[in-house]
Amino acid sequence: MSAVTITVCRSCPAGQAGLASRLAEAVGDAATVREIDCMSGCTRPSSVAFRAEGKTAYLFGDITEAEIPNLVTFLSLYLASPDGTLADARPLGTLREKAIARIPG
Repeated sequence: MSAVTITVCRSCPAGQAGLASRLAEAVGDAATVREIDCMSGCTRPSSVAFRAEGKTAYLFGDITEAEIPNLVTFLSLYLASPDGTLADARPLGTLREKAIARIPG
């Protein structure tokens, strides 16, 4: 299993409201959640990124605390994918409309 890092922008509204700690609680040991001062996603705050070595990285914006269940679903699918790509984004609910970027691994 890949070591997944989830990065939350602490400058964004959701980051300032404690999104990282609530997300860390929701994912448990399945991923490492960290905060960074700014992810330059200011046009679509609040930003959250998923990254694992050898996998496609994802950047999401317009994230609120209500999106945590969809972020957990994404993590599960991401962990199960050998290269980080997802064949079907429908299980992600509204999160599928909040992708800003996919960065090849």
